[in-house]
Amino acid sequence: MSTSPKKTAKTATAADRKAARRAATERMREARERAERSARIRRRTVVGAASAAVLALVAGVAFAVGGSSGSGDAAASGPLVVPANASGPDGTVITYGKADAAHTLQVYEDFRCPYCEQLETTTGPAVQQLADAGTYKVEYHMATFLDQGLGGKGSRTALAAAGAALNEGVDKFKQFHDVLYANQPDEREDAFADVNHLLDLADKVPGLKTDGFVKAVREGTYLPWANQVGKAFDKSGVTGTPTVLLNGQKLDVFAGGAPASPEKFTAMVKQVTG
Repeated sequence: MSTSPKKTAKTATAADRKAARRAATERMREARERAERSARIRRRTVVGAASAAVLALVAGVAFAVGGSSGSGDAAASGPLVVPANASGPDGTVITYGKADAAHTLQVYEDFRCPYCEQLETTTGPAVQQLADAGTYKVEYHMATFLDQGLGGKGSRTALAAAGAALNEGVDKFKQFHDVLYANQPDEREDAFADVNHLLDLADKVPGLKTDGFVKAVREGTYLPWANQVGKAFDKSGVTGTPTVLLNGQKLDVFAGGAPASPEKFTAMVKQVTG
């Protein structure tokens, strides 16, 4: 029994439409899966950065410690050279201020920590003013854990460069320390891993870029020391940065999620020192 041409055409058209719908549905499904995969990748990237930060804890602990500092390139596993003017156990502390000051302010920081940058650029001038006045001496305990938490080596490389500045003098360290925070990149970037960038920033500190400083930064002379400083931080019991202690008493320098104003910080210091 033969089939009429008109009926065959209608049947073919219906089949074509059905096949087209199936193809369109399949294309939409594939596109949705690609979008979901991209979203998962983006979420992993964001969460990977946020897990190192655990973002701003109101208690003042802005970044949670992610673990001990790793070594890295050949220079980092080279001989340990402790910069001149280092203090504390095994030269892992940088002390700024009058050695005979009656009180001690301990500051725990990481050069890649954005909350440390907020503290330094907001409260930092008051911290230095009180140290210069002899109210206390400041002990800097630097961390490098964000290199592990976020990837890269900017914290450690910046700390090694700061060690080269410390070797030139405590004042040079303090000025370079402040320059690094004033020019801190986004913590997810690793601009501080570039020694040429660090040397460019060193231009902002008058008299810092001696031949010895430049050589030490380029060759990573103080990278083993930076590793040692980072390990000392990991063992300190401090759980995040920035953390500030005055005579062992924690100061709430990030109350309400914002750094303390110079006036508020000064008032907190007076409550402890009397």
